[in-house]
Amino acid sequence: MSEQSPETRVGVYIDFDNIVISRYDQLHGDGTWRRDNVRSMTTAATAPNVDEDGKLTRARVDVSAIIDYASSFGTVAHSRAYADWSIPVNASYRQQLVERAVDLTQLFPTTRGLNNGADIRLAVDVMEDLFRLPDLTHIVIVAGDSDYIPLAQRAKRLGRFVVGIGVAGKTSVALANACDRFQMYDAIPGTAPDEDEPEVAPVAPPSSRRKGTKATQPVEDVESAPAAVGASQSTDVASPASDDSSSDTAPHAAMTDKAATRLLMRALELVHEKNDDDEWVHAAAVKTQMKRMNPAFSERTIGHKTFGDFIRSRNSVVESKAEGQSRLLRLR
Repeated sequence: MSEQSPETRVGVYIDFDNIVISRYDQLHGDGTWRRDNVRSMTTAATAPNVDEDGKLTRARVDVSAIIDYASSFGTVAHSRAYADWSIPVNASYRQQLVERAVDLTQLFPTTRGLNNGADIRLAVDVMEDLFRLPDLTHIVIVAGDSDYIPLAQRAKRLGRFVVGIGVAGKTSVALANACDRFQMYDAIPGTAPDEDEPEVAPVAPPSSRRKGTKATQPVEDVESAPAAVGASQSTDVASPASDDSSSDTAPHAAMTDKAATRLLMRALELVHEKNDDDEWVHAAAVKTQMKRMNPAFSERTIGHKTFGDFIRSRNSVVESKAEGQSRLLRLR
């Protein structure tokens, strides 16, 4: 299976406990999750005094960045996350998961060791989907457990391109080798803290310029309220606690200039990551990736007649050049 076939459809399967616990232990030390008894904690979202040292906040996983990375391989046909959603720490991810339309599969612990059997349920679902959905070309497994090695091998044997995502230092080397491609969570574009991203003052679109104003006058950002976005969830999933955090790449009723710039930069990074031999990437591929990440994106809704006008308004962060009938882009 080619990594970049003309029409690719992606299935994303997230062993949520695995990735969240691995991230926490990666940042705070092996076994810290168990020693801190995080599973029984009330989260910072519902009791701010609990996370006074910020350990939960620093170890928070960006679900949107994972889904965006998966979408760089093709259209995400479906995505599922497996966990015990009655646990406050897991339930605090509700906003991220609902905004990205991730199906939530409820798994209650079946042993005193708190093993919820996510690997078995995930593997069964993947194999069922491989036979039920013949057009599913890519399988993305978000986990680092060596138990998933047979699943990756079988999916490859059935002609699917297998992508793995895990946490550095917490991932089985054998699992990484069993996949066609493996990406560490830390290396996914967009997982760096927001403060590391440059502030951008986009050029005002022609329609918003008035006589006597400078062409480089920044467009005023307008705060937009999130739209209610539906997500297909299993009927046995407990109602999780709310989470005030949200991603700029998640669908919104109206996109701000800052959110559009962040979406463009992340899309460019993802497309370039797939074409690391080429410094420049096609503008059409970047726009396609932006639409995959946020189907609500439209340059017209933020005041630009064409995608080219939108790109030119971001010339402080993006370079462009013409090549024949195409336009090429790269980050400055």
